[in-house]
Amino acid sequence: MAHGTHDYVADPRNADIKININGEFFHRDDAKISVFDSGFILGDGVWEGLRVHQGVIVFLGRHLRRLYDGAKALDMTIPLSKHELAQRLYQTIDTNQMEEGGHIRLMVTRGIKATPYQDPRVTISPPTIVIVPEFKLPAQETLDQGIRLFTVHVRRGYPDVQDQKLNSHSKINCILACIQATKAGADEALMLDPHGFVATCNSTHFFIVRDGELWTSTGQFCLGGVTRKVVIEAAREEGIAVFEKNFSLADVYSADEAFVTGTYAGLVPVYEVDGRSISEDGGGAGPMVNRLRAAYQRQLKASIFEGR
Repeated sequence: MAHGTHDYVADPRNADIKININGEFFHRDDAKISVFDSGFILGDGVWEGLRVHQGVIVFLGRHLRRLYDGAKALDMTIPLSKHELAQRLYQTIDTNQMEEGGHIRLMVTRGIKATPYQDPRVTISPPTIVIVPEFKLPAQETLDQGIRLFTVHVRRGYPDVQDQKLNSHSKINCILACIQATKAGADEALMLDPHGFVATCNSTHFFIVRDGELWTSTGQFCLGGVTRKVVIEAAREEGIAVFEKNFSLADVYSADEAFVTGTYAGLVPVYEVDGRSISEDGGGAGPMVNRLRAAYQRQLKASIFEGR
């Protein structure tokens, strides 16, 4: 099993999940796509990770906005309206009797190619839409104890090389960062921007707490995180000063608290960065993380209240 914010509790129900491929359901053992699919050949596509609470896909509108924005930027037309795709998502969780603790990977690729080549003009099918639902809860030990980060040499690059705001299937930049952090004995990677300032982590967004203030990166070199934005909004509603700014590793090493955010696990404390202890007691959530977790839960409940 992987270590980090995506640690999960094994659930036997996942052995029989039904996966939605282009509107049809298949047992997970029979769920297949063509080897000529753009996503398989080239990583040409966009995706979203979604959470299910009380039968509701929370913050779905924000996620779909990001998905459709990414597809538009890639000059790819999703053949369903947002409403139609939302209906397909709910049909998928209903078919799997998923009410609580669900995690969905929604993937849209450019479609099937006539030949293995990058040019979009050799695509011969509509986009491929895959919905993978799993019963997946974050490991409580990770939520309680937190994680260790290691600053890697792999940078979040300039947008004219590969725009980090695109939640594309092409994740090799993040994978290389993850590998280096793992080899260093850490749980996840902390990544810098081209100027040497802190950008984000390989699969989550990074925050520090200093003197009661909340700091995170400018957002120029990272994905527009849904949970990141919700936490920022929740913090400001709490009257907490939030700064999206440039800051360096020196600020991180001397921070009062640190944590990461993500759709899957919410807020997870960071107790160590590059061998430096951030948490005075060796792990666990500090007072700001606990306060923000409560504020985030209120936002989550509001999304649930909005319903389907």
